[in-house]
Amino acid sequence: MGALRKRWDVVAVVLLFLLAAVAERLELFSAVEEQTVSFRQMLRTQQPFPDHVITFVVQDENFFDAYGSWPLRRTDLGQIAANIAALGGRVVALDNLFDFPSSYGEDEPTAALLQQAGNVLTVSQGRVEDGVMVGINYPVEPLRSAVRSGYTNIQSTSAVIESMSRLRLYPEATAFEDGWPFAVQAVAMYLGEEPELRGGTLHFGDALAVPIPADNELRIDFPPLPAGASGYVDTFALSALELLDLEALSEDALRELRFWMQDRIVVFGDTSEVSHDYFATPLGRLYGVEIIAASISTLLAGGPLQPAGAGASALIALLVLAGFLATAFSPSPGVRAAGAAAVFLVWAAFAVWSYVSLGLIFAMSYVSSALILGYLLINLRFYLQERNQKTLIRDAFGQYLSPKVVNILVKDPSRLRLGGERREMTAFFSDVAGFSTISEQLTPEELVSLLNQYLTAMCDIISEYEGTVDKFEGDAIIAFWGAPLEQPDHVRRACFAAIDMQQHMRDYRERLKAEGRPVLHVRIGLNTGDMLVGNMGSAQRMDYTMMGDAVNLAARLEGANKFYGTYTMISESTYVQVVDEVEVRELDLIRVVGRREPVRVYELLGRKGQLPSEQAVIVQRYRDALEAYRGKRFEAACEGFQSVLELDPDDGPALTYVDRCQIFMAEPPPDDWDGVFQLTEKG
Repeated sequence: MGALRKRWDVVAVVLLFLLAAVAERLELFSAVEEQTVSFRQMLRTQQPFPDHVITFVVQDENFFDAYGSWPLRRTDLGQIAANIAALGGRVVALDNLFDFPSSYGEDEPTAALLQQAGNVLTVSQGRVEDGVMVGINYPVEPLRSAVRSGYTNIQSTSAVIESMSRLRLYPEATAFEDGWPFAVQAVAMYLGEEPELRGGTLHFGDALAVPIPADNELRIDFPPLPAGASGYVDTFALSALELLDLEALSEDALRELRFWMQDRIVVFGDTSEVSHDYFATPLGRLYGVEIIAASISTLLAGGPLQPAGAGASALIALLVLAGFLATAFSPSPGVRAAGAAAVFLVWAAFAVWSYVSLGLIFAMSYVSSALILGYLLINLRFYLQERNQKTLIRDAFGQYLSPKVVNILVKDPSRLRLGGERREMTAFFSDVAGFSTISEQLTPEELVSLLNQYLTAMCDIISEYEGTVDKFEGDAIIAFWGAPLEQPDHVRRACFAAIDMQQHMRDYRERLKAEGRPVLHVRIGLNTGDMLVGNMGSAQRMDYTMMGDAVNLAARLEGANKFYGTYTMISESTYVQVVDEVEVRELDLIRVVGRREPVRVYELLGRKGQLPSEQAVIVQRYRDALEAYRGKRFEAACEGFQSVLELDPDDGPALTYVDRCQIFMAEPPPDDWDGVFQLTEKG
C-alpha cells in the first residue's frame, strides 16, 4: 500500500483506463468517436460501390423543372415503378412514405400500377417507445396490399452531432408483418429469401448470412465515393424523367435503360433541394437514397464492418496501458514524452489499420483520452516530486554548502559518477548469418516474431550461465561474463553457453523447417582478456557496458567464422583456460583487421569427451592435415583435408584449406612464411 501511495499517479492512470472502458460501453464520447470513424472510413477503399447491383432513379431540380409541378403525382410514381419492373428491375425500392390517402383519388390506379410491377418496396414508419418498437405505421390501403414495406431507421450515435452510420434492427419488430428495415427488405426481395435473425446473425436463407453486433446496430460500410463526386447519385443515377413514358423512347434509349435496370435493386427517391432529404455521414452529407444504398451494399457484402468484442477491446486497452506505464517510470521528461507519443502512434495506427484492412472497429477516442490524461497525470506527479526534491535539498544542505554547490545539486540531484574498472572477462558476440536475406522473405510481423523467439532463447541461455547481456544490435547479441559479479569460471560459463546455444539452434532449425520458415545459423565469437567495464554514458543516460581491445577482438572472431564456414570461434586466450573442459579444433593463426599481432583461433565443438565418434575421426584427420600444411607439405595436406570432406562434404575449414593448398601448390609461399593468414575484411 505504501508503494501505491507513492505512485498515486499510476493508480490514477489505471482508474482512468477503467473509466474509459465504462465510457466506451455507454458511448459517452460518441460525437468525438464519430469523427474518428469518419477519418477511417475515408481511408477504407476495399468495397467499391456495387453499381452492378444497385441503380438510382432520382427526382432532382432538373426533373421538377421539366415535370412542371411538385410533388410527383402518385399515378406517375406508379407508372415509373411499373416501367422499372418492365425494364427488368428485380426490386423497385421507393423511398416514399404513403402515410395518408391521396387527395386526388390516385390511390386505386397507383395501387394497380404497383401491383402490376409486382416487386415494389416502400417505406413504413416504426413506432418506438423507450427503445422498443411497439408498432409499425404501414402505407395506406389500397397501396399497402400492392407492396412490401420496410421501416427506415438509420441513425446517429450522438445526440450532439448528426452522423448517420448505423442501421438499427429491432428484434421485437420481426413479429410484425414486414417488420424489417427497408434495406433488409430490399436485400431479401433481391435474393428471393425471407430474412431471419437468429444467434446474432441475420440469415437470408442459405444465400447470405450477416453477423449483427450485440447492440443490434449494423455498422454501415460506406463505399468510397467516385473520384470528384460528392455522392453516389452523381455517377450512378438516372433521372426519373426518362422513365415516365417508355413509348416515347427510341430502341437504343430503351436498350440503355434496360442495361441499368436489369436484375438490379433500383432505389427511387427525391434529391431535390426542397426535399431536405440529406444527412451527415462518415463520408460527408449524402442523400437518403444514398444511405439506403450504402446499407444495402453493406448487407450484400456480409456486414464487413464489425465492432471489436469486449475482450479484444480490453486486451488492446491493457496493452496500451502497459506500454504507456513502461516509460512512465522514467525520470526523463523526454523519454516519457517519446514513450507516450510512440504508444499513442502505435495504438492509433493499429486502430486505423484494423478498421481499414480488417473491418474491425476499435473505439479510438476513449483509450486515447485516457492515454492523454494519464500522461498529464504522470508528468504532474514528476513535477511535484522534482519540486519537493529541490526543496528538500535546499532545506537539508543550504546551511552547510555554498549556494553554488546547492544549485548544482538541485539541478542534478543524482550526480552519477562516470567511469568503470578494468578486469579480466570473456566477451561474447553473436550474429545471424544472412539475416538481411532472411528478412526480405518475411513480413514485418513474421520477422519480429522470428527474431523475438530467437533472442529470447539465446538470452535465456546467457541468463542460465549468469552472463550479462550488454546490448542488442538488430539480430546481434553482445554479452559478457565476469562482471558485475566476480566469476572465476567466466571462461567456462561463456564456452558452455555458446555450446548450448548451437545445440539449441540445431533443434530450432528442425522446427523452423517443419513450419516452413527460414532457418537460422548463428555465428559466435568469444575472447578473454582485460576489459574496461562499468557505467558509461552521460549524466542523463548510462549503460553498464564493456570496451577495450579484447572486446574488439571478440567481435572480429564472430565475423571471421564466415571465412572458415564455422559457427563458433574462440581465441587462444580463451581456450587455454578451458583446455580440459571443451573439445576444439585449431582453425588457423590469423591477423584480423585493425590488429597487428596474430592470434591463434579454434572452433569450439562441444564439452570434453562428448564428441560423436564420426566427428572425432574428422577432427583427427583434420589435425593431421593441418600439421602437414604447417610443414609446407601442401599436397599431403590437400589430400588430408579431402579425406575430411569424404566424411563431411560440407566441412567449412577443410574446404577452406583445400582451396588454400591448391593456391600454395601453384605458388608456394616465401621461405620465411610464418603461417599467419591475413584477413582483409571484418567478415
